[in-house]
Amino acid sequence: MMALALAESEGGGVMADVLSKGRDACYKARDAFYACVEKEADKKPTEIATAGLLFPAHCKKSRAVYVSSCRPSWVRHFDRQYCAKKRVQRLLDSDDSRRGPMTLPQPSTFKS
Repeated sequence: MMALALAESEGGGVMADVLSKGRDACYKARDAFYACVEKEADKKPTEIATAGLLFPAHCKKSRAVYVSSCRPSWVRHFDRQYCAKKRVQRLLDSDDSRRGPMTLPQPSTFKS
């Protein structure tokens, strides 16, 4: 409450994306994007997101909504979290052909 009063007294106000409604919109957009990535997992990932996350072109629209609904730092955080979860899942996967460490492309691999 003190931080809110301090922000308002300085004329900064509260950023709309940290309020409950903004967070809910961000979380819904995030969940929709990752649901698309999971649903389209059999398609070749051609797009690159933050943290080395690769996703199919079919999910570009939901990615754009996700990026526009959330703070960039939150997008990076959620992408890192998702990649870490997938790495652990891959290491624990019972399918021997998929077991083992997963290498993610390095930023230097993709020159713009």
